[in-house]
Amino acid sequence: MEITTTDMGLAARVQQLTKQYGAGENGVRALDGVSVGIRRGQFTAIMGPSGSGKSTLMHIMAGLDAPSSGRVWIGDTEITGMRDEELTILRRRRVGFVFQAFNLVPTLDVQANIQLPFDLDGRKPSSAERARIDGLIETLGLAPRLRHKPHELSGGQQQRVAIARALATAPDLLFADEPTGNLDSRTGREVLALLAAASREHGQSIAMVTHDPFAASYADRVLFLGDGRIVADKPRQTPEQISVHMLAAETAPATSAIPTAGAAR
Repeated sequence: MEITTTDMGLAARVQQLTKQYGAGENGVRALDGVSVGIRRGQFTAIMGPSGSGKSTLMHIMAGLDAPSSGRVWIGDTEITGMRDEELTILRRRRVGFVFQAFNLVPTLDVQANIQLPFDLDGRKPSSAERARIDGLIETLGLAPRLRHKPHELSGGQQQRVAIARALATAPDLLFADEPTGNLDSRTGREVLALLAAASREHGQSIAMVTHDPFAASYADRVLFLGDGRIVADKPRQTPEQISVHMLAAETAPATSAIPTAGAAR
């Protein structure tokens, strides 16, 4: 019997995923037969050395890139081969993004940046969504800054705005790509604590790509990639444990030891 994402409690999954760039001797296989899922309500860190395929995996899971082969689901919706227009609408309504570079619209103030997903969807927030936005603004300490433009904010404040925008529509899944990369250590810890709270207290499913063992230690689960394959799948780890696994991932040959069913752990 085929296991569905609902049965497995998965917010997203990929099956036998490959991604090839170029052909022949100059070709690079960024992903090589990856099968894995992101559990609902779980904070998952995706780690690996440079070139391991971690960002490629996240981009394909998020529908920002297409695989060379394999299948991709967000919730129970298969997005493999989905038309661009349909995919854009699905991402807008069900997926949130937090990037290292913040990606705020410089001409919009904080309030408008947070509400941007609704504007792009051609609608106003419902009363419940408005209450959610107000709660995020309060929790993230953004109330005094609502009329400020991004250039008037610190890096940490800009990342808080990006998180509020990403969570405003209560997406099924939030993808974070090196969200603390441009932040000082104190602000980075605050952002990581906010992401962990979003998962723990509000049931958000979060997938975060990071190279930082300290950042990954905030996650409930850590996936390690090497040479385009998953080489380890671990529960919550300390920064020291993660550093050990990173060293092992850089030196050990890649194996596809984790089957599709294991993705539900």
